[in-house]
Amino acid sequence: MDFSIALPTFVITLREGVEAALVVGIVLALLKKAKQSRLNPWVYAGIGVGIAVSALVGVLFSAATQALGKAYPQYAGVIEPALEGLFSVLAIAMLSWMLIWMTKQARFMKAQVEGAVNSALTQNGNAGWGIFSLIFIAVLREGFETVLFIAGSFQQGLFPTIGAVGGLLVAAAIGVLLFKWGVKINIRVFFQAMGVLLVLIVAGLVVTALQRFDEAFASVALSNRASQNLCFYYEHFTKVHSCILGPMVWNTSNILPDEKFPGIIFKALFGYRENLYVVQAVGYVVFLITVGGLYFRSLGGGSPQALKNTPANQKSISTAKE
Repeated sequence: MDFSIALPTFVITLREGVEAALVVGIVLALLKKAKQSRLNPWVYAGIGVGIAVSALVGVLFSAATQALGKAYPQYAGVIEPALEGLFSVLAIAMLSWMLIWMTKQARFMKAQVEGAVNSALTQNGNAGWGIFSLIFIAVLREGFETVLFIAGSFQQGLFPTIGAVGGLLVAAAIGVLLFKWGVKINIRVFFQAMGVLLVLIVAGLVVTALQRFDEAFASVALSNRASQNLCFYYEHFTKVHSCILGPMVWNTSNILPDEKFPGIIFKALFGYRENLYVVQAVGYVVFLITVGGLYFRSLGGGSPQALKNTPANQKSISTAKE
């Protein structure tokens, strides 16, 4: 069994899960400080419903894909890779947005959560629903991004889901360590390390998405003569060729095959391919320069005073136990 394909989803849910755990921990700490611990069940309900809705979205994606394949079996070779490519593009967009915009917003996470909790508590009878909505949205946002990532690789079976569940469990354990047992963890370094790893994972997803679209275009081109021109690049004298990706940059199948260790690890985490084409190489580099560059610049923004009292920059979250 190949567990390496579970690594990307593990990293994503670990990173996103810890962010959600910070929100949950801050809310629980604020409720305790305000002597409103009676509202804790609304927090737990928000977590449960958020995870359940995220899982339901994943099931619906899978069911819709299977239904399309059964409804149009003659186009199965086109529908499946095209949908994988589409889901991959959506996952790239969502994860890139999260990396850049949410990294900036994380500096003010504690203040934002405090404001939302205080607003909910002033609503008296609706306080529970306000707390529930806050937690539900936080969990659903992270879950939806993971579901899109898994949907982009649904051919890989159950292992990406196992990785996602594992990441959530480890994230929950980190949340307990921080807020229940008061263990000191450098959250800022954790998020920065996970962010760099996530940039590489999403860059690899760019390579995967392009490969899926190439497969879809090739299937259409082979289906009838009228569509043959869709493949603007085709090498007739080689077994391995592309349809829309241009000439091959390298072929390392004899040196570092991507179906054997350690190549399979590089493939799962960083998008390595034993056969890489020009368009994929350009897409990978462009993504690293643009989104990766924006991410690294986002790490250095913000004023020192704004950073001083935020969970993302503290070596511990000991304030949560006050």
